[in-house]
Amino acid sequence: MKETTLSARDTPTRGPAKPGPYVVAGILIAIAIIMPLIVPLYAFAEPSLWGIPFFYWYQLLWVFIASGLLALAYLIMRKEDRRRREVLRTPGTTASGDSNDKTDGGER
Repeated sequence: MKETTLSARDTPTRGPAKPGPYVVAGILIAIAIIMPLIVPLYAFAEPSLWGIPFFYWYQLLWVFIASGLLALAYLIMRKEDRRRREVLRTPGTTASGDSNDKTDGGER
């Protein structure tokens, strides 16, 4: 007879995922990667900034933009991960099936 109990390795650590945050984070990362690769958008010498041609300062600007986009994607994913972990911590939805209905937090 096959045993149906979950081992510690098979116990879920996160609740179900929502696709929205993953899609938004993926789009932000794609923008940070793809935009600097479209060279015809910035293959110009003018306008210059402090004597630096547009071609160079635009690429440098994307270093900071990409950092911001990646930080935003990280924050979105961290929030989603915390939400998924919290699903298992809420009363009545623990991985082991225990019901945590105690309201006062202590034993009587």
